[in-house]
Order: sequence, then structure tokens, then C-alpha cells
Amino acid sequence: MNVSETKSEGLLREYQIVITAAEIDAEVSKKLEEIAATVKMPGFRPGKVPMSVVKSRFSDQVRGDAIKAALDEGARQAIEGNDLRLASQPQVDIKSYEDGKDLEASLACEVMPAITIPDLGKVSVDRPKIDSDPKEVEETLGRIADENRPTAPIAKARAAKLGDVAMIDFIGRIDGEAFEGGTAEGHSLELGSNSFIPGFEDGIVGAKPGTTIDVPVTFPEDYQAAHLAGKLAVFEVKLNELHEKADASIDDELATRLGFENLDGLKGAIAEQINGQHQTALRQMTKKNVLDALAEGEAFDVPPSLFKQEYESVARAMNPKAAEQDHDHDHDHDHDHPAVDEGMDDDAKAEAEAVATRRVRLGLLITEIGRENNIEVTEEDTRRAVFEEARRYPGQEQMVLEYFQKNPQAMQQIAGPIFEDKVIDFILEMAKVTDVTIDTDTLYAAPEEAAPA
Repeated sequence: MNVSETKSEGLLREYQIVITAAEIDAEVSKKLEEIAATVKMPGFRPGKVPMSVVKSRFSDQVRGDAIKAALDEGARQAIEGNDLRLASQPQVDIKSYEDGKDLEASLACEVMPAITIPDLGKVSVDRPKIDSDPKEVEETLGRIADENRPTAPIAKARAAKLGDVAMIDFIGRIDGEAFEGGTAEGHSLELGSNSFIPGFEDGIVGAKPGTTIDVPVTFPEDYQAAHLAGKLAVFEVKLNELHEKADASIDDELATRLGFENLDGLKGAIAEQINGQHQTALRQMTKKNVLDALAEGEAFDVPPSLFKQEYESVARAMNPKAAEQDHDHDHDHDHDHPAVDEGMDDDAKAEAEAVATRRVRLGLLITEIGRENNIEVTEEDTRRAVFEEARRYPGQEQMVLEYFQKNPQAMQQIAGPIFEDKVIDFILEMAKVTDVTIDTDTLYAAPEEAAPA
């Protein structure tokens, strides 16, 4: 076998692989002898099948396997022998082959560019943070106080009305038979809270303490308990007491009832909860700031195939005609697809090129920083991410877990963002990070992706 370089232009490499007829024949003979020693065929004892019969039966298959193995070996020699770090899957094409003659093939590939990692200790990154708005904290505190107003028995007997808290016992029946989960004693229910089946709370309005009434309701068609969905039920309800809500109080007593030491502790928890709602957006802005800082580093060539793939993705998102083209192609598979940037003007195409180049460069740079610093995604990382994903689909967790177990590609896709986040965290540990206070308008303003310099 002979492997020789035929092209070296930028990040493109091509090699000629020549496998002699003798090498192929030797490998075929070796494989046929192995088969002959064990093959079972009607009319022959194992290991006694004539070689002529073995060749007639298995020669084509064995030759195909031998050629594939030889090409794989040739590709390995080309890649490892030249210390190539591939940026994409290599392409092997057979140029010529006839029985009894040498096989000639070509291997084309793209290699990783030379990437200069910046001195991360000198990279400056702004890390946004939000101080909770006192007005938002007070509004939330007022809502909590209203929801937790204490109640007291009504001073003078009267009929129940919306807003009252009814102390009730009830038994629910369908076709005269009590059903599981439809019975309770001493239950506290705020009338008008819509916490029960539609119609139940309204049915109690007008009743007086000490009376027993029948309240008919129909369970919703989409009720979570399938055996009750759409069924008509009659609840026998005894109204024991009526309570009224007292005025809302915002004080230490409210805080202690909710499990806090004092009112300041409750306010602090509210502020922390409000800030927590912004953590995902704050993280995304911090990540963008890191990428913007990295984009200012030394430029390098990008592999053509990676650029093409990213450019098509960007152009498709920018080009409203692309969606129409994709829809048309779903119904017409016999015609060539027009370019995804068809109809875009030169400025739009230039913008798409700039964005695609930036994304590819940053992706490769992130990968290189991770490689140089031995940052890896562990099995525990991916397992945790898969379980988090499964939790997003209540009732279907097992199906989601099985999907990932059976699809290695899906596991790789979920590992990508984990790796990127780990590298971003590493950069933040090394970089000069400045905490910058911003407001929510700034945080949620639509960011524009910057083009590389």
C-alpha cells in the first residue's frame, strides 16, 4: 500500500491511496481460508468444503470486505501518519479498480486550523447582575399578605358569599355510589378561589352554616382522573362554619407564619426569588460577553464545510423565502433545491457570512480551549442532563430516558451545550470579570449578533 499527499491548500488535504492487486488477493485468500475452516454447507462436513465451492459462494463478499478494510487502513495511515487533526469527516472515493489490477483511491479531508488561544487572564468580561426593584418586592409582599390573610368566624349568621372561607364536610357520588377521593371532613375552602371542580364553589354560595345541601357538578372532559372525566357527580355538602378574611397585615407576624424569622427575612427571600427568575437571561448575557471578548482575538481560517453548514443555517433563518422553499420541497423531491440565500441582497449575504464565520471560529476556539485545559463532559454530566430533560415531560420520563439510551447521536447533542458551559465557566474563572448592575429592560432587549472584526 502506498499513501501520498496530492494536495495541500489552506485547510484542504488530499491523498492518493494505492492498494496493489497482490495485497487485495492476499487478504481475500486469507479470509476465504478462515471461512473454509469453519463454514457449514449441505453435503460437506465442517472444514471439508472444497475451496472452489467456498470461493464461488463467498468470493464477492470477501473481496468487498477486504477492499473496505484496506481503504480504512489507508485512511488511517494518511491521517495518523501526517498527524492530521480533522475538522470534518474525511471522504474516500475509489478512482479505479478492476480484478487483477491495483486499486486507486483518493482521500479528501479538512484539517483544523492553527488556533492561538488568547491569554485568558487578560480577557475582560462584564458580568451583568440585577438588584431587585424595591417596588417589585413590595408588590409581591402585598400579594403574599393578601393570599395569607388570617380568617375569623363571621360575627353574625348569614348566607355564604364569594370571598368567604367555608368549613365543610362532603361526600361525592356518581350514580349514587361514593367514589374514591370524593370525601373529606373539616375542609377549608375559599369560595371563588376556583380551586375545586367548576360549579362546586358556586353551589355553596347562599347556603347557611349548619345546613346540608346537594351540589351537582360535571367533571371536565380532560380531568386528570380518567375514570371521572366527563361524569356527573352529586356532592352532599355540610356547611359547618363560615369565616371571613381579616385585613392583610405586613409585619413580623406574617413572616413568622410563613417560616421566616422576621419581615426583613421574608423580604430578602422575595428579592432572591425575583432575582432567580432572571438567572437564565443573565447567564446568556454573560456568555455573550465572553464570546464577544474571545471574538476580538486573532482571526484564523475556518474549514469550508463547517462554514458552509453554518452559513446555510444563518441564511435560512434570515431569508423568509427559505421557509417557503423548504415547504415546497416537502412536496417535490425531484428538482434541485435553490440556494437558501436565494433572493437575499449582497448586504444580507455579507451579514450571513460574517455571522457564520464568527460562530464557526468561536465554536472551534471554545473546543480548543477545552482540549488544551482537559475539560471533559463526564458520564455523570450527561446522565444528569438527560434526567433533567426527562423531568420536562411528566408521565413520559421513562420514554425520554429510553430514547437517549437508544440514540447515541442524541447523547452527543446533549453533551455539546454541557461542554460549552464548562468552558465558559473556566474562562470566567481565569478572566478579569467585572460585575455590572443593569435593569430588566437592558437584560431583555433583543441582542444583535456582532460580526467579527
